[in-house]
Parts: sequence; C-alpha cells; structure tokens
Amino acid sequence: MIDPTFGWLAVFVVGGSIVTLAAVLIGIHRALRRAGWLDGDRKKATGSIAALMIAWFVAALTSARLGFYHGTRVPTIEFGLLLPLVAGVALFWNWRLLRDVVDALPQRWIVGLQFFRVEGVIFLVLLAMGRLPGVFAWPAGVGDLLVGLLAPVVGASSMRGSDATAGQLRAWNLLGVLDLVVAVTMGFLSSPSPLQAFAFDRPNVLITAFPLVMIPVFLVPLAILLHLASLNKLRHAGQRGGSILPQQRGATTVGPRDQAA
Repeated sequence: MIDPTFGWLAVFVVGGSIVTLAAVLIGIHRALRRAGWLDGDRKKATGSIAALMIAWFVAALTSARLGFYHGTRVPTIEFGLLLPLVAGVALFWNWRLLRDVVDALPQRWIVGLQFFRVEGVIFLVLLAMGRLPGVFAWPAGVGDLLVGLLAPVVGASSMRGSDATAGQLRAWNLLGVLDLVVAVTMGFLSSPSPLQAFAFDRPNVLITAFPLVMIPVFLVPLAILLHLASLNKLRHAGQRGGSILPQQRGATTVGPRDQAA
C-alpha cells in the first residue's frame, strides 16, 4: 500500500474516478432524454448501465484497496485491465440495449468526456517527487495530457460533420489508443516482476499500489471502451455514406420498445 502521507493522492485519483463515473451516467441519462426515448426505456437503460458501472467501480476499488495487484511476484494487474475490456466488448455485441444507448450518444459527448485524461498529470507530479520512473511517467503523463486537452476541441469540431472532421476524430482516437498502449506497456515493463526491463534504479511500484492502480484498472479500460464506441460510430456513419452531424444534433432516436413496435 502507498505511504499514508500520500493521502492527497487517494483523494485525487479516487475522487477523479468518481467524478468521471458520475459524468458518464449523467451524460447517458441526458442523451437518451434528448434522443426522445420513452421514460420507461430511459430509466431501464440508465438504471441497468449504472448498476453495471457502479459494480465495476466497487470491484476495482475493493481489489485495489486489498492490494490484489501489488507486491505479487507474478503480475496480476492485467486482470484488472483486460477483464473489463473483454466484458465491455462482449456486452456491446450481445446486448441490444447497450448498442441502442451508444447509438443515441452524441459523438461530441463520447469524445469530450475524455477530458478526464488530463488526470494523467499526476504521473508528472510523482515523477517530479522522485516516486515514478521517467521511462513510464513521461510518455504516460504527456500523452494523457495531450489527449485530454484535445478531447473537448475535437469533440466540438465534430459538430461540423465534414469529411475532415471524421479524419480528425479517427486520428484523435488512434492517438488516444496508442497513448494507452504505450503507457500500459511501459508501466508493465518498469514494474517489479520477472519481466521487468526498465527502471531498475527506481522501479515503478506505485502503479500497482492503491490508489494509483485505479487508473489502469478503471480509468484506462473506460477510456479504451470510449475510443471503441467513438470509432464504431464513425464506421457506421461511413457505411451509411452520410454525415455524422445528424446524430450529433440529437436526431430522434427511439427506444427499444418503439423499435419492436
């Protein structure tokens, strides 16, 4: 576990995760209302997704607080990172309600929400304090800051719905995914384990300890799922041969029962 004097870090990381979770759920509720979903369908959708996301957050928080990912000879953090991704993708392809919800979400909101990535500045702060190795902190911190600061800009520009906008959205999403892949890889290779390849003079012990481990086991999978949702909407817009703009302006989207009717 982390040094008790780093209590502010728990407030920053856990508090930031809670704010992000609340933003997701509030955004979904508002998007479905603007899309014209019936009250019953909207409550069912938001309630179901809220239950899943809160359960995921509690599971991540509990396992992190109990030290499940820290101090193990064989790395276990990959479970906290990969299981939510596999579950999220499986739910998307097998749960019609979730696909309907994602379809109703404006592209600008899916992208703009990733402003939470600026929380990666904490890696640079801990680097300055001598608590993280530079081989991890520099790419992870700078990459997250760049992607997070660009998120509202790219999200706002997506409202124009042009081909150039689609290219910008695709490039931003790929940059965001690349940033996460690099950060996760360097975090893994700089942490104490039989596979450690870097930072032997200053091992990356904090990234698997509470509370910093909440970033790779909760915020990172969430960010990847948001990137996948954004890219999926771009792909569908391209298949329709139309602009992404109508969906973003809140064109009426019916709920599941309306579609069945």
